[in-house]
Amino acid sequence: MTAEPEPIRVLVVEDDPVAADAHVMYVERVPGFVAVGKARTGAEARRALERTPVDLLLLDLHLPDVHGLQLARTLRAAGHLADVIAVTSARDLAVVREGVSLGVVQYVLKPFTFATLRDRLLRYAQFHAAVGEAGGQEDVDRALAVLRAPSPPALPKGLSAPTLERVTGALRTAADALTSAQLAEAVGISRITARRYLEHLVQTGRAARRPLYGQVGRPELVYRWVTGTGGGAC
Repeated sequence: MTAEPEPIRVLVVEDDPVAADAHVMYVERVPGFVAVGKARTGAEARRALERTPVDLLLLDLHLPDVHGLQLARTLRAAGHLADVIAVTSARDLAVVREGVSLGVVQYVLKPFTFATLRDRLLRYAQFHAAVGEAGGQEDVDRALAVLRAPSPPALPKGLSAPTLERVTGALRTAADALTSAQLAEAVGISRITARRYLEHLVQTGRAARRPLYGQVGRPELVYRWVTGTGGGAC
């Protein structure tokens, strides 16, 4: 009888506690992966790896005490061979090129959905299995090919990634559903602009909206973050 393969052990390195909890939850939802812990700084990550070897780091590049690539470089020098999926809001090709030599096998651009991370993890699982069985150059080439994912779709005209990240963060951390006016005030943008970003999140399945009744005139729309994939009316 063939033994079940060991799960791929993942350490989440992320300084934002809300994002870290979400990333751990996302990892745990993908079959064949287990989150063995989280670290909010480079120092915490190094201590965690001394205690528990892992296969993969889900590594935010902007940590309070060190840049993620510098951490990856230090870990390589210390003999830690874990692969890295880098989490970043940067679109800097120089950073991407540098990361290749440090074990960065995938990049995930913020903000991202569970579906996006699941795709990267499943591709990594194929790569992980294929590399373990590779017997020649052709096998290695095939293993690397499974990591090549299509580029993420461009944002609609007029939307920017930094503002979308701020809107996403405000909505995710809100205690209750928000109106576009409340979101606009929290983020520091106009109500019309807030509405455009909120509608984009609804269309991509990351937020849900519903009408708020009880006032004179037309009901106002409120928006909330949707955990996992899917969306629609809440």
